[in-house]
Amino acid sequence: MIDLKFVRENPDVVRDSQRARGEDPELVDQLLEADAARRASIAEADTLRAEQKALGRQVGKASGDEKTALLERGKALAEQVKAAVARQNEAGAAFDGFHRALSNVIAEQTPPGGEDDFVVLEHVGTPPELTDPKDHLEIGETLGLIDMPRGTKVSGSRFYFLTGWGALLQLGLLNMAAAKATAAGFTMMIPPVLVKPEIMGGTGFLGAHADEVYHLDKDDDLYLVGTSEVPLAGYHSDEILDLSDGPKRYAGWSTCFRREAGSYGKDTRGILRVHQFDKVEGFIYCRPEDAEAEHQRLLDFEKSMLAAIDVPYRVIDVAAGDLGSSAARKFDCEAWVPSQGTYRELTSTSNCTTFQARRLQVRYRDENGKPQTAATLNGTLATTRWIVAILENHQQPDGSVRLPEELARFVGRDVLTPQS
Repeated sequence: MIDLKFVRENPDVVRDSQRARGEDPELVDQLLEADAARRASIAEADTLRAEQKALGRQVGKASGDEKTALLERGKALAEQVKAAVARQNEAGAAFDGFHRALSNVIAEQTPPGGEDDFVVLEHVGTPPELTDPKDHLEIGETLGLIDMPRGTKVSGSRFYFLTGWGALLQLGLLNMAAAKATAAGFTMMIPPVLVKPEIMGGTGFLGAHADEVYHLDKDDDLYLVGTSEVPLAGYHSDEILDLSDGPKRYAGWSTCFRREAGSYGKDTRGILRVHQFDKVEGFIYCRPEDAEAEHQRLLDFEKSMLAAIDVPYRVIDVAAGDLGSSAARKFDCEAWVPSQGTYRELTSTSNCTTFQARRLQVRYRDENGKPQTAATLNGTLATTRWIVAILENHQQPDGSVRLPEELARFVGRDVLTPQS
């Protein structure tokens, strides 16, 4: 949730943010009206409770007919209090609904618009000159790295097996991310992949994109995570952090699950868009004034990871309508995919400011010892999708794939060759 005080004092800024996202600016006015109604209902209930308390003191001192009359008045007042509390609860629920529906306020630098309105910040590397490049699935099947048919047989469409050196390639890639993250000061974590509704909702994933999340209902009421961001955001929920020595930086390694609702017919070939994948995700808690610098730090780390797999890529400043509700600003690194002749996302890093931490009650103490809401950030450090860019950009004329030196050390082999 965004800071209610900020909404009260800067409604036009929030309205402009909503417009830039392509969302309803009237939600700001609905929230402010609900806030006024909520505060009025609280004042009414408090006044009636105070009157009830005063009446109770009078009853203790009265006798005879006066006491009888006061008791009757007490019964009527009790009903009024009950009704006022009901109105207060109803107004509070309405207010909370509007508050949770309002997306984070975008950063001043965030481009307005939708998915195609991003701004390219830089290009790194040069796309390889390949004659009739093979796509990652053809390469993966030829080298014995990927088995899609049996993945479909076992689990359905958009599932797969990584086999032999394909499995070792993913493990090497993620181990490299873990090692580099640890060296950079991140604490490695292997979190749960099932979380409670309040944790999934607290990170902002149960809004417009709730249909992309797997839900285990009936006896469990748990959600399968689509990123380690979710359990790592919940790790310090309802806590006051000690940030006196600087931000807390975590790197979570987990299997991730996404329904990919609404994406039928898109990227159905291979492992570019699948229901299950593995990922190492960076997650940071910091003071709000440090968030912008930490965002750049995450982006720089992502760029160091892409340098280690030696693929050409571009960095984009994602437009407001493609941020997701929690982010104020987001940078994506998109790698060149030769078979498609275009760039595709490999990493994403978001500055969520205080939006998630306010929902999850994650705070720290300022220099005066007063609790304040922390800021949170997240960023991709490595994931299964990277195999697409690695195979396609490093394919050789003889059908083999040559791995970059740093990655090869973690995989245990510098050339992947066709299987007999």
